[in-house]
Amino acid sequence: MENIMFNPDWKVRIAGEENEYPATVPGSVYNDFLAAGRIEDPYWRDNEDAALKLMGKDFVYTGKFSFDGEKDAADADEILLRFNGLDTLADISLNGQNLGSADNMHRIWEYRVKELLKQGENEIKIIFHSPTKFIAEEFEKDPAILGTEDAMRGFPKIRKGHYMFGWDWGPRLPDAGIWKDVELLKIRKARFASTYIHQDFNEDMSKVSLSVKSGIIIENKGASNNEADKYREMTVTEDLGFIVKVTVIAPDGSVLFDRADGSERLTIDNPKLWWPNGFGEHPLYTVKIELFENEFSTDANTTAAESFSKSIDVMEKRIGLRKLEISTEKDRYGAEFAQVINGVKFFAMGADYIPEDNILPRCNPERTRKLLSDCVAANFNSIRVWGGGLYPADYFFDICDELGLVVWQDFMFACANYRLTRHFEENILTELKEQIRRLSHHASLGLWCGNNEMEMFVDQGTWGAKNEIKSDYVKMYEYLFPRLLEEEDPDRFYWPASPSTGGGFDYPNDPDRGDVHYWEVWHGNKPFTEYRQFYFRYLSEFGFQSFPSMRTIEKFTEPEDRNVFSYIMEKHQRNAAANGKIMNYMEQTFLYPNSLDTLVYASQLLQAEAIRYGVEHFRRNRGRCMGTVYWQLNDCWPVASWSSIDYYGRWKALHYYAKRFFAPVMVSCEEEGLLTQSLNVNAEPFDVKKSIRLNVTNETMSEKTGVVFWQLRDATGKALEAHEEEIKVGALSAEWLEKIDLPQAGLYENYVSFEFRMTPGEEPISSGTVLFCAPKHFRFKDPGLKVTVNGDEITVSAAAFAKSVEIRNEDDDLILSDNFFDLNAGSKTVKILSGNALNIKVRSVFDIR
Repeated sequence: MENIMFNPDWKVRIAGEENEYPATVPGSVYNDFLAAGRIEDPYWRDNEDAALKLMGKDFVYTGKFSFDGEKDAADADEILLRFNGLDTLADISLNGQNLGSADNMHRIWEYRVKELLKQGENEIKIIFHSPTKFIAEEFEKDPAILGTEDAMRGFPKIRKGHYMFGWDWGPRLPDAGIWKDVELLKIRKARFASTYIHQDFNEDMSKVSLSVKSGIIIENKGASNNEADKYREMTVTEDLGFIVKVTVIAPDGSVLFDRADGSERLTIDNPKLWWPNGFGEHPLYTVKIELFENEFSTDANTTAAESFSKSIDVMEKRIGLRKLEISTEKDRYGAEFAQVINGVKFFAMGADYIPEDNILPRCNPERTRKLLSDCVAANFNSIRVWGGGLYPADYFFDICDELGLVVWQDFMFACANYRLTRHFEENILTELKEQIRRLSHHASLGLWCGNNEMEMFVDQGTWGAKNEIKSDYVKMYEYLFPRLLEEEDPDRFYWPASPSTGGGFDYPNDPDRGDVHYWEVWHGNKPFTEYRQFYFRYLSEFGFQSFPSMRTIEKFTEPEDRNVFSYIMEKHQRNAAANGKIMNYMEQTFLYPNSLDTLVYASQLLQAEAIRYGVEHFRRNRGRCMGTVYWQLNDCWPVASWSSIDYYGRWKALHYYAKRFFAPVMVSCEEEGLLTQSLNVNAEPFDVKKSIRLNVTNETMSEKTGVVFWQLRDATGKALEAHEEEIKVGALSAEWLEKIDLPQAGLYENYVSFEFRMTPGEEPISSGTVLFCAPKHFRFKDPGLKVTVNGDEITVSAAAFAKSVEIRNEDDDLILSDNFFDLNAGSKTVKILSGNALNIKVRSVFDIR
């Protein structure tokens, strides 16, 4: 199969109107109408409303192209017109002949067109029907099928990224258009439908055998475009007249196997193993799989030598040699949920990923590489692709393979009920099959998950989930999906839902089994200390909101909008109670901010401290707890949300905190003080317990020996007491030090600093501080922060204790080696990793007033 040079001149118009506009493919209606000046930026102020109204119309795309049959089709048995992504409800025709209809943006749509192509000019025409009208009509027909109230009614009825219809962090911008490449493909004899590479290691993983299973579609001249003719797939066997040859190239470029027999097992000695970030390298092998006619070809005039002169189809994949599993073994607490790489159980550290934009043509490999590289910079080893968005592009997984990020991949079902009609079943199973085949070779793909939160919600009867819906739920996620995976990706772990204990509505958010989504801190208004009441086995969602940078806020507001309770600010805050919730937590923690700029800073510190409080607790209990994946990594538009990196790529305080609390070796403190007892200043006087208990967590595969230093200090940063203790921490473990009572510490005047050093005199590899009261009541001294810049280094000095020191430039786009750090008086120097050092400003918690 080969690509025919093909570059149609695409145009788009509103159905019923004459004015046409140039269209970009891949692209979208919003993208093309913005380029044409037909609409204004949907992200500015409340322009979203007008952009949503536009989606009540139908749109017509036409693409004219030239075709030379003598040149391009002379030796073709068939020509396919392949649409790799249509969003979403589309009728497709070529030269006035109807090809078919599409109704799933997650699928490929392809059509046999050899007999329909003309010499010279040809025209593709696609009519995209209104997604908002469709879901409204479907909701009227079947109002029992409901989902999250943050999205538009009827959204579960269309196989389209659910988030496009709104979420509690995203706008209602259900775009349309040709969102992926369109290809014209020449087929000779047959083509690959699938290739699956199985890895079989010996016990000590010193050898691995690769076996390749291939499925082909043999072209039947005169076949129609119906589903049966499109997908008549067979496993390659010699008696079909075709053979497969496999070439394997090592990471260093050396050829290990050159067109080896694809029916044989290919053994690699001493394979270079693929490891997640923080555990080793991520070497990738290239596997080239070619399809040939063999000597049993039905063409009597073709010799075997001629058959092997050129492949008739080829697939090339990069793979990592590794064994990646999930352990759900029972233990004394319940049952663990731990990722296992090459026999090693590792603690998952990462965040939940959502689509990077609502206007999809703005997504590209460079932007995604930057985002995922920022994850690695913050010591992530895992990332969860949430089920209400889109299956990521190939380049997303290529980058994760290269960076060592293990991907938890949800299928695209989230927070909604679905009715399992015959058509819906066929549609989603085709969707899953295509996505599994596209992605299953990736080293980074850790597991498949059936859906986001539906086992929990269906079990509770949420959104009207009656018995019929429960029955359909079980059929989909606990029968159809695992059965399909047994055929298409038998080597990979499947988990029916997130959260789940393994299915069957068996207490799906059990803290002692499976994975958990925990939202009592935030949605439940519980204090940060509540995390310490639990020892979740794997926490795949938990989060806390903050406002984005002031420079980001300025991108969607006028000056008069810049109040968190203004109409525009609330339009860019999709969780109805969130701004008030932020203020509620703020009054418990900080003095009242004197400006929006200060409020933004304080909100980001709140978010960072909340997630730090949880992650450090769970890492201290490593072994029982084996994963913390916070909600959420990124934004799809400029908004107040749970993200640690905002829409424009600016790091919030949380991302810098993540770099510290996901550090491979980390020291942390379980303190007792007013936060763990009572923050009520008018409570009847009582003896407040003040204590610390330090812990060193080692998420590496080697033992660590060093010294823990801690000091009791006053508000000037002066050490009143200083202590140290040697400690040895085994590989992949956490080690506690003894609890230390501190009755002599002043509640509002003293704090404790601590650090872990491998070698005396060197910089600490991890450090922190704890207060015994809320920051608003601590008697901070003015630290008199000063800043100097020397090349790519910035030095901050303080005359007193400075908590959560932020360094920022004019555009607030600096990325530094460290930021939002504590300074025990003295100075600290950080590196500029990106951005410029113009108009540097610094501030600390002292300035929240």
